[in-house]
Amino acid sequence: MSIILHGVAIGGGIAIGRAHLISRSMDDVAHYLLEDEEVPAELARFDEAIRDTRKELEMLWGSIPENAPAELGAFLSLHIMLLGDVTISREPREIIEKQRCNAEWALKLQCESLVEQFDAIEEDYLRERKNDVLQVVERIFKNLDGDVPQLPAPEDLVDDHILVAHDLSPADMVYFKDSNFAAFVTDVGGATSHTAILGRSLDLPSVIALHHSRELIREDELIIVDGLQGVVIINPDDLVLAEYRRRLRAWRDARRKLSSIRKSNAKTQDGTAIELLANIELPQDVEDVRKSGAVGVGLFRSEFLFLGRDTLPDEDEQYEAYRHVAETMKGLPVTIRTMDLGADKNPKWLNHAVADNPALGLTGIRLCLAEPLMFREQLRALLRASVHGKIKVLFPMVNSLPELKQALAQFEYAKQELREEKVAYSEEIEVGAMIEIPSAALVVGSFLKHIDFLSVGTNDLIQYTLAIDRNDDSVSHLYDPIHPAVLKLILHTIKAGIKGGVPVSVCGEMAGDARLTRLLLGMGLRKFSMHPANLLAVKQQVLNTHLDQIAPITARMLRSEDPDKIADLLQQLNAEPGV
Repeated sequence: MSIILHGVAIGGGIAIGRAHLISRSMDDVAHYLLEDEEVPAELARFDEAIRDTRKELEMLWGSIPENAPAELGAFLSLHIMLLGDVTISREPREIIEKQRCNAEWALKLQCESLVEQFDAIEEDYLRERKNDVLQVVERIFKNLDGDVPQLPAPEDLVDDHILVAHDLSPADMVYFKDSNFAAFVTDVGGATSHTAILGRSLDLPSVIALHHSRELIREDELIIVDGLQGVVIINPDDLVLAEYRRRLRAWRDARRKLSSIRKSNAKTQDGTAIELLANIELPQDVEDVRKSGAVGVGLFRSEFLFLGRDTLPDEDEQYEAYRHVAETMKGLPVTIRTMDLGADKNPKWLNHAVADNPALGLTGIRLCLAEPLMFREQLRALLRASVHGKIKVLFPMVNSLPELKQALAQFEYAKQELREEKVAYSEEIEVGAMIEIPSAALVVGSFLKHIDFLSVGTNDLIQYTLAIDRNDDSVSHLYDPIHPAVLKLILHTIKAGIKGGVPVSVCGEMAGDARLTRLLLGMGLRKFSMHPANLLAVKQQVLNTHLDQIAPITARMLRSEDPDKIADLLQQLNAEPGV
């Protein structure tokens, strides 16, 4: 009998293959009491497991292949850092001493306590970090010779194997680097989890947050993973299997055709040039940008340089990172967003208490202005790197003109410091504001005399406009990029930019969604920035679009306030190749 599971679609296409289950569980950990004289040896055994786990993670970190996603290194560094935290490396020792119990039981009790603390956090990104703790704890269990089974050997996997796991850690991804598995599915994870981020980076068919896949899927059972729709089909019947084999062939053919347009200029059928840029998180990602055919970096999320570490990166370290990206892009534009920390990204060294509602608290440019020395250090690094390429600076989450003016004042202060120190920087460096808050979109006209460009961050703009957390399962179905209120705000921003002669780009997920490419073109957008993996699909839409022909439909969509009508018109807009 076929079973259909629904989860979160991570992408990567479609895969058909045999399930390979990765079984891990701490539920059956043994509990036994120790004699007083046995406690020191148990403490030593726990300490040895911590050391072995650290060596293992460091060895995996050192063996990351050059072509691996940059996120792997950052996430493994985070796991190494977590391993050194007292809540994992010291507090289980105290439990062993006080309760005279075995190390596995002490670690299990401490892990359960940490999970309860994470579950009490309202912010989804922070709550999902509990999975990183669990992944580190599981590796310690393995080195304690506990009841957590070993992973399968990579050579035992073949290219039609689909990994089925409760969760997959960054270290697991490195472990499997020499195997050719076709896809993976997990029971846990959210859109901002490391599993999701790695899945997108690896460009493998993947579905997460299935909840019960480990219970329902048997070893070597035939399954279909639809990473486009977020569907997993267990034991499909002949009709479903034939249909998905047809879809898989069509998807592969489409991928092959897309590769042929990699070097083509992005122009509409009426000759209008469109700029397609790429988003990156870390300097290493710039190689993917060059391979994608992007004409620049539209968003470098610099905050990832600050995460997964114990200390703040100094000015020189930041300078080297920005310089590397600028030089690698060989004169193509590189837009670097100043650190967008706070809210869901709170590094340990920041020492800011987590607010009751972090997304509305001290985050983005607010945090930068609250920490002027840290902010100016980054601005100095950006200015110094500007002599090595075409760097642009982007301020995140700007709310009002006074806030923008404060940020610009800090920028001028950093320039003045460098001039006095006789340190070179480019006088041509451009500065922009990110439109992510409805208030900023509504008063965007007041920004135009003070900046060189605008960038619309649709992910946050949608959430703030609709008051919906797209990572919350209970309301995620209400997250709607074509809600009429969202479209009006984006349209208002684009029109204001055109009227004021200020370029506007979209750098959120809407930019990389090929279903929305024609709509955004019809709204007047001429600059898109997206994950490199999405660029060719968007370019194909650009090449197949005539602006005059899409104008009537997009005009009707933008006049409507009926979501159902807008959805119907979007289908019509994308129905024919040349429309």
